[in-house]
Amino acid sequence: MDHDDHVALLHPADLTRGGLWADLGAGSGAFTLALRELIGAEATIFAVDKDRARLAELEDAWRARFGDVRGLHLLNVDFSRALNLPPLDGIVMANSLHFFRDKRKILEHVGTLLKPDGELLLVEYDVDSGNPWVPYPLSFRTWQALASTVGFSEARLLATRPSSFLRGFYSAEVHSKGR
Repeated sequence: MDHDDHVALLHPADLTRGGLWADLGAGSGAFTLALRELIGAEATIFAVDKDRARLAELEDAWRARFGDVRGLHLLNVDFSRALNLPPLDGIVMANSLHFFRDKRKILEHVGTLLKPDGELLLVEYDVDSGNPWVPYPLSFRTWQALASTVGFSEARLLATRPSSFLRGFYSAEVHSKGR
């Protein structure tokens, strides 16, 4: 996948420009860059990842694409632990949830980071059995069943993309219920 594919997976969410967002498990920032393109320069994005080197790659890519790092805040931490963030308008989790067996615990934690009616955009492989590199994926059908049980609205499928690795990707959107 390339940058256009990343944007295309998030674009159907029809995101409001601006706001406070986080990319949990940002890595080198493929989806952080796509998010910034969609929500604009007036937004603030917290890119959270425990790999400092990948965040440095993100910073370089952001600077190359947008000219400076205004609006980007790099947090070199494990997002599954307590985070010192303001209430967020939205969160992107792209290929990060599949590293956790206990998705319920992670999603309940993620929900506490969002404002009421905050948006969670999930990008995942559309399979339910993994491998050593993608240990605990969840299909869209599984995400639909799980989302409402952990305090989110019904999951809405946004887009799909093929993958030579584990069939394909999907993106989906949910909103937090009043917390």
